[in-house]
Parts: sequence; structure tokens; C-alpha cells
Amino acid sequence: MIRQIVLDTETTGMNRKGSICNNHKIIEIGAVELINRKLTGNNFHTYLNPNRKVDSEAFKIHGISDSFLENKPYFKDISSSFLTYIKNSDLIIHNADFDFSFIQHEFNFLNIKVEIGKDFLSLIDTLSISRKLFPGKKNSLDALCSRYKITNDSRKLHSAILDAKLLAKVYLLMTSNQEKINFDLTENNYKKKRL
Repeated sequence: MIRQIVLDTETTGMNRKGSICNNHKIIEIGAVELINRKLTGNNFHTYLNPNRKVDSEAFKIHGISDSFLENKPYFKDISSSFLTYIKNSDLIIHNADFDFSFIQHEFNFLNIKVEIGKDFLSLIDTLSISRKLFPGKKNSLDALCSRYKITNDSRKLHSAILDAKLLAKVYLLMTSNQEKINFDLTENNYKKKRL
């Protein structure tokens, strides 16, 4: 059995790769489960109270307000269930450096060390895959949805759970390595092929 978790987060602001500046925090986690490359419906979704303000630039991207987050749980409240959910799976993330740095930061704050190969099997970055498949082209989630003809009309703003669902579809198509085969099973063609 191959278990994969396609994951996305929304945050209070943008941190530079490899550094957590301004103590930005996760405010939404969305994850969907794939088993043997099939969506199971076993999803993980939560909003989180970051105990700080959402930057105005981040708000323009996801539309998640401070007032909406006031009564949501803190990361510490969901950390155990989240870690249990991602255990023994491959994590699939678009721009994995960004999201995973936030996840590590949240766990580190609780003195919990999360390691690739120990807590989950591997980290798969779909942005890296798409850049190899489509060098020099736009490889945002919107661009990939358009390229693979995946409808994302409901995506007006970023949403971790919606983006995880879209990314799962993109990932399955991006890694299928199969081409469509046209079978012509009309009686005449079938007889010709048998002769």
C-alpha cells in the first residue's frame, strides 16, 4: 500500500526560504490522502489561531481575517492529530521548502522534532517536478491546472484544502507517465487486425 498526503498551508505572511522572519505562523492546513494513487476522502483540514495579526499582503492572497481566526484552535491543540495523520506517508507539497519550513517551525516551537524518513517517508516537491517537465514556463498551481485542463473556477482566493485537492489531481496527471490510447473496436478494424 502506498500512502501519500497532498498538503498545503496558508500563513500570516511570507517568509524567505530557509528563514522564519517576523515569526509568521500557519493559519490553515489542508491535506488529502491518496492510497495507491486514489483519493480516499480521508482529509485533514483546520484553521488555526496564530496569536498574531495576518499581514495585509497575505490577506489579499487568502482572505482569512484576524476576526475569523480568533476562536480557532492553536497549532499545539492539533499538533498530535496532524502528526498522526501525516505519519508513514509521502508528503506532496507545491513549493515544499515554503510550506515545510512553516510546519517545522510550528513543531520546533513545541519542542517536537519532525524528520523526513522518521515521521514521514519522503517530501515530494511538485514545483520541482513541474519545472523539470515544463522548463521556462509558469508552474504555479493555476498554470498547472490550466495546462492539465483541471477546472479551478471556484479558486478565487487561495485555500489550503481546495489547493490540496487541486494539487492532488495535478500530481496524479503529472506523474502518470501514460498516454491516451485510442482503441478502434469497430467490427471491420477488428477483423483487419486479426488477419
